Amino acid sequence: MPLDTTTPAASPHSARRYSRLVLLGLGVAVLSALGAMTSGLGHRWGWWDFGDGFMLLKWAFYGGIAACLVSALGALLTRTGARRRGLGAALSGVLISGLVVWVPGQSLQQIRALPPIHDITTDTNNPPAFSAVLSLRGSQSNSTDYAGAAVAELQRQGYPDIQPIEADVSAGRAYTIALEVVQRLGWELVASEAATGRIEATDTTLWFGFKDDVVIRITPREAGARVDLRSVSRVGGSDAGANAARIRDFVVLFKEHSN
Repeated sequence: MPLDTTTPAASPHSARRYSRLVLLGLGVAVLSALGAMTSGLGHRWGWWDFGDGFMLLKWAFYGGIAACLVSALGALLTRTGARRRGLGAALSGVLISGLVVWVPGQSLQQIRALPPIHDITTDTNNPPAFSAVLSLRGSQSNSTDYAGAAVAELQRQGYPDIQPIEADVSAGRAYTIALEVVQRLGWELVASEAATGRIEATDTTLWFGFKDDVVIRITPREAGARVDLRSVSRVGGSDAGANAARIRDFVVLFKEHSN
């Protein structure tokens, strides 16, 4: 019996090659995502300063835009029935690069929408002053001297809800609650003085590891106590709302504990 020397026909699936355009888009998307993540973590871990981190994030953002366009074109060329394979990879590239563009894009929009300040306080007429944290801030940090009426007006426009806490508890009880809230929020306690009703702490942001300092002042009142806070960033001209958000978190937890 003669041997059958014919070669089996290749399946339609195996005959379709992966699109190089898809691989390019997915590769750039992954590299951009890694760049975006390490831009902040590198600063947090001490690999570079925040200026270099922002520059890396900027290029990751541009890379994400390019990857999204290339991956979208790759998805079009590898759609069902096309000659090239890689639709799933192309869609993955669109998703990854879309996130790379969306996250910093949202932050940029927020920065533009909020006042360009980094010093937020519940008492703009007599802001609580820092003392213990001053030695920790370093010579390159923002000044803790309050900038006055101009900053107060910008805060009123951007964060009208930032107000003192009028607590229906004694000053001593308010101090105890404030300490509990500081611990609950995970702030690093720098100093606490029960006699004067003062607390100073430092909060470290998750991504870039920025350190922002907080001072809490508790003043006795006839029918309770008044609690004022001030949160100031060590670096940067605009805080993208971080300090106001930090004060809001404190206020919410304080009120929960005092009820």
